[in-house]
Amino acid sequence: MRKLLFESLVSSPLTEHPPLASNAAVDELARAVNGAARKRLGRSLSVRAVDAGSCNGCELEMHALNNVFYDIERFGIRFVASPRHADVLLVTGPVTKNMREALLRTWDATPNPKWLVALGDCARNGGCFAGSYAVVGGVSEVLPVDLHLPGCPPPPIEILKGLLALLEGVNANHRG
Repeated sequence: MRKLLFESLVSSPLTEHPPLASNAAVDELARAVNGAARKRLGRSLSVRAVDAGSCNGCELEMHALNNVFYDIERFGIRFVASPRHADVLLVTGPVTKNMREALLRTWDATPNPKWLVALGDCARNGGCFAGSYAVVGGVSEVLPVDLHLPGCPPPPIEILKGLLALLEGVNANHRG
C-alpha cells in the first residue's frame, strides 16, 4: 500500500487529452443539427437512448454529448427519459432476445414523426455478439432503421454528424 502511495505521488496523472475537434467545429455542427431539427420538426430535437444489450461503449460516447466539452443541450438537443417525448430512438448494442419486446414497445410508444438510429457496429449487425444464442441480431432484424452509424464505438462528433444527416434527409427511406 505504501509503495502504491509513493508511486502515485511521483507519477503523472492518467488523464485523457481533450478531443481534437475545435470548439468552433463542435458548436457549428450542433447548431446545424438544431437548425435542421427546427426546420424539419418546428422545435428542438429530442433523443431517447435505448440499450438493447450492448457492452456500454457506445453509451459512453453518446452520453459524452452531454459533458462540458460538447454540451449539446445548450443548442436545444436533449436526451429524454420517455419515448413519448422523443423524435429519435438511438439504439445501441445487438438486440438481445430479452430486449426485443422492450424495443418494439419503445418504438410503438414514440410519436410520429420518428426515426431510428442504430449506433455502433453491434447495433448494425450484432458486432462481436453476432451468432450468440442470446442475440436476435442487429436492430434492423427487429425494426426498420433510418440510419446506421458505424464504429466501435463511434465518437460523439460522428453521432452529431449522423443526426444532422438524418434530419437533412440524406437517408432516402425516412418516415418523416
